[in-house]
Amino acid sequence: MGLFDFFKKAPEPAGVPPFGGSSIPPKGGTPTSSKAEEQPAGLFAGLKRALKKTADLLNTDVRDLFKKEGRLVDEQFLTELFAILVKTDMGVGPASRIRDKIGSDYRARVVHMPDVLAVVKAELRELLAQPERPVNLAASGTTVILVVGVNGSGKTTSIAKLTQHFRSQGKRVVLGAADTFRAAAVDQLTIWADRLGAEIEKGPPGGDPASVAHKAVARAVETGAEICIVDTAGRLQTQTNLMQQLEKIYRVIAKQIPEAPHEVLLVLDATAGQNALSQAKGFSEAAKCTGIILAKLDGTAKGGVVIPIREQFAIPVKFVGLGEKATDIAVFRADEFIDALFADWK
Repeated sequence: MGLFDFFKKAPEPAGVPPFGGSSIPPKGGTPTSSKAEEQPAGLFAGLKRALKKTADLLNTDVRDLFKKEGRLVDEQFLTELFAILVKTDMGVGPASRIRDKIGSDYRARVVHMPDVLAVVKAELRELLAQPERPVNLAASGTTVILVVGVNGSGKTTSIAKLTQHFRSQGKRVVLGAADTFRAAAVDQLTIWADRLGAEIEKGPPGGDPASVAHKAVARAVETGAEICIVDTAGRLQTQTNLMQQLEKIYRVIAKQIPEAPHEVLLVLDATAGQNALSQAKGFSEAAKCTGIILAKLDGTAKGGVVIPIREQFAIPVKFVGLGEKATDIAVFRADEFIDALFADWK
């Protein structure tokens, strides 16, 4: 069974949408409005579930450091702790910072697990601190969002989740299938648009992506849609033709809405671990990214990759993908992320 067949046979997205909306409306139906900042009652449980593999790794390995009631903070202890932290893919820099902080506070003293936990959480809160505004919406009219990322990163599914996010707030959404060189990407996006009650603009296979972006923005403006989300080609960030293509898309969009695009969201695959950092570097420099969607967070024990992303790049993580359904998306908030990661620690 091919990928297109999988999407045709996939069950309808179900469940409570993010931010307290109703279930996904049928095509042409009216979604329930909700406040943009409202979070669903089950969000924390979903985030906790998505981070389970990373949390279990931390919980088990750190507990192994404390087989006795306490541990003397010496070089062996600090080396073991550092190795555990690195395994979550938080990176050498953040892991070193946490290790050094514990070393400076407790060296040559007996430390207990709550002491270590307190330091880890405090350092992570500083590392992950970022503005709370999830999406830069236009003051009036249509907000244009470009979505970029390498093939296989979860870009198409992330666009579906963004669409559901805005539809659950009562916003009208127009999609632009500007990844014209991948027929499967256009087909998948078309199916999601139909299910989620969004319009979609497409072009001929291999056609000009900028032309599709132009049509999508024009349609959004014409119909009064609040949101226009444009997919882009997912070639590797080292290919200059992709960046030239993006620059052309920027130009045609700006001719219609001078301040657009309002957001350029980079989709990163959490399962890629440290490889996600090279993607972030390449795209952030060439594609003028304003935010990150960390996809597939539920499928990895390396959820800590969000930490070096925040440490190394001045790009906020705006959303995290928590599962396969269109409703499995959450606005990223550092405090909730950390609380979910350590929720089962006693």
